[in-house]
Amino acid sequence: MSLFENNDYVYRDTFFILFEIHNRPEGPIVKAAIEQIAENYELNHLREVDGKFESVTIICPHDSSAMEISYVGGEEVVEQVDVLREEFLSMTLTTEEHEKFKSLSKSNARFDIYHFERQLGSEEDGEMLDPGGLLLIMERIANVCEGVGLDPQSNSLF
Repeated sequence: MSLFENNDYVYRDTFFILFEIHNRPEGPIVKAAIEQIAENYELNHLREVDGKFESVTIICPHDSSAMEISYVGGEEVVEQVDVLREEFLSMTLTTEEHEKFKSLSKSNARFDIYHFERQLGSEEDGEMLDPGGLLLIMERIANVCEGVGLDPQSNSLF
């Protein structure tokens, strides 16, 4: 079941990892990368197509969040990269951001990461969503596929 259909979770944001299609990892590699971060993450519905990672649902109970990660490839990604390239060319980038921008410019595939917050009961109201799990997972998967993480709301590269 998708977290979109689970009333315990509310959608918050979408993040991306952009990479070259030939670096698309196999499912067990993604699973191992995530499990190395924290053994108490719950991985559900790990899917592969022709041995390559397709999608997974990750529950992060310690930070009241969850993620759905899914693969997208093709013209949609190329068009997104073209738009991003135009946006980033008008920005002043640090040396590190410039290197990530160069990698991003070659991307023709991506992972969409839908970030969800677990709805807390009234006794827990006031708790803040902790993005720590999201950032760790983005970093790990980006390393596995030699990709660049993107927060499209702020145009930040990871």
